[in-house]
Amino acid sequence: MPLHPGRPAGERPMSVNPFLGPANPVGDMTSAPPKHRLADGPMAPSTAYQLVHDELMLDGNARLNLATFVTTWMEPQAGLLMAECRDKNMIDKDEYPRTAELERRCVAMLADLWNAPDPAKAVGCSTTGSSEACMLAGLALKRRWSLRNAGRYPSREARPNLVMGVNVQVCWEKFCTFWEVEPRQVPMEGDRFHLDPAAAVELCDENTIGVVGILGSTFDGSYEPVAELCAALDGLQERTGLDIPVHVDGASGAMIAPFLDEDLVWDFRLPRVASVNTSGHKYGLVYPGVGWVLWRDAAALPEELVFRVNYLGGDMPTFALNFSRPGAQVVAQYYSFLRLGRDGYRAVQQAARDVATGLSARIEALGDFRLLTRGDELPVFAFTTAPDVTAFDVFDVARRLRETGWLVPAYTFPANRQDLAVLRVVCRNGFSEDLAGLFAEDLTRLLPELRSQSHPLTRDRNAATGFHH
Repeated sequence: MPLHPGRPAGERPMSVNPFLGPANPVGDMTSAPPKHRLADGPMAPSTAYQLVHDELMLDGNARLNLATFVTTWMEPQAGLLMAECRDKNMIDKDEYPRTAELERRCVAMLADLWNAPDPAKAVGCSTTGSSEACMLAGLALKRRWSLRNAGRYPSREARPNLVMGVNVQVCWEKFCTFWEVEPRQVPMEGDRFHLDPAAAVELCDENTIGVVGILGSTFDGSYEPVAELCAALDGLQERTGLDIPVHVDGASGAMIAPFLDEDLVWDFRLPRVASVNTSGHKYGLVYPGVGWVLWRDAAALPEELVFRVNYLGGDMPTFALNFSRPGAQVVAQYYSFLRLGRDGYRAVQQAARDVATGLSARIEALGDFRLLTRGDELPVFAFTTAPDVTAFDVFDVARRLRETGWLVPAYTFPANRQDLAVLRVVCRNGFSEDLAGLFAEDLTRLLPELRSQSHPLTRDRNAATGFHH
């Protein structure tokens, strides 16, 4: 959530169209509600609606936002269910037992999908998104480590650390800051844009609470080699006795790989994988915000982290950071699971991957760009300008695409590859072959003007466009 400063000095109040006052146009014409303090009196609901509606027209079109991973389209029936459940507080499980039951079913379905040894014994919960899910998984890793090291923690010599690639989502950096864990990040090297198992093992020691593997890096859409990571940690345990668990951050890939990459071993089939999270509101195909986190069994989640609350007459176990939130997204997740099944999810995700690989091939064929990835893992690909292109850069491309309504992030990579600036396209359900064709046509139409520039026009890369996960 952005932190907003106070109102700008001298800012005018909102103006009201006279036609918004059906009974008395003059009355509404003379009304000018302030923007940063409560008005003295109320206004008609239609007027309040229109004021907010008109201002929001200036937002970008969510369907044309190729930066975001979150779902921007659902079926009308899902929207109806969400509207029916938006007043239900998800935490009131005793008052809304069927909503709670649908959450339990979703956990069981994900445990089965991710090959938990015994899906009936896997534990998990819904969250507000992957960020909260990662916080919970990290807390479980830290608590398990602290229990194993109770004889020397806390002490100056026993500072817990977490190993991960430099490409992780910012929520992992937040976790380390909030819960006082040392982040140890594997840097990018050359054309390797995510974690290297051997390099990760080199950073591990007796204070490592776990290693995070990313099933689908937000930087380029590539899968990290989770099985190779687990094998490397198996070798470390054989040599040193250190038994270090793995958490798989499958924010996007955990809802792609089970359907499109069934032979890829990354989940609870690997004994070292203690927990997995995903974003229901990404390739889980639900509007924001809902996430999920599962542990392979009860032993992976310390009981002391599970709170049993006597709340409104019911005994309620809870291990989420958040408390009150609507049940609508959980119900929508269950609707999607029920509506699509395995074959339906496979069809939807394959369509997204086909759009990604087809569009990336069209962009490569233009000759002005070099692909880093092709959208054949996550339906996401990153590309940069070709080596011989000097008239424009990726920030110029992003700026010009925005003029036609397309929101495409341009950004530099992190430490060791800060020289590399790329564009990234996220292909979600709803970004159809037709829309991809229109995008390719708009990009092609912009190229002659971009090629005619004498040099790139972007002076401040940080201000040019944002990198949005």
